[in-house]
Amino acid sequence: MSRARASRGFTLLELIVVLAIGVTMYALLLSAPFGKASAGDLKAAAREIAAGLRTAQSTAMTTRRDALMTLDMESREFITTGERQPRRISSNIDLKLFTAQTEVASEHRGSIRFYPDGSSTGGRVTVGSGERQYLVDVDWLTGRVAINQNE
Repeated sequence: MSRARASRGFTLLELIVVLAIGVTMYALLLSAPFGKASAGDLKAAAREIAAGLRTAQSTAMTTRRDALMTLDMESREFITTGERQPRRISSNIDLKLFTAQTEVASEHRGSIRFYPDGSSTGGRVTVGSGERQYLVDVDWLTGRVAINQNE
């Protein structure tokens, strides 16, 4: 009779092990990023865009001609005047461009223009994922490029 009674249920140790496994799986599931970019990825993308903007400004000043950094939000690529290959931004990063109306080529493509004296049309590129965003600002008067975190 003791064998029949033992086979009808689970021991306390078995229940604790199953609950511990369940809690661990639940915690792992909730902490998964679900396609969001990490803080490091966002910062790297913002820095890369800022570097592209600074390259365009330097190109304008050294060649004494207008230079552009053109951003395509749909393909997540940007290119500056004088470069042969566009640079790519990760697909899990959202991009937004605020620029002068004269520099908007289409709904998904626009530019920030730099002039030979270092000034620019000004603008902002927002690099984000979820709630976290970095703002890459270009001052129109000085052409200064700055990265700010938007919380």
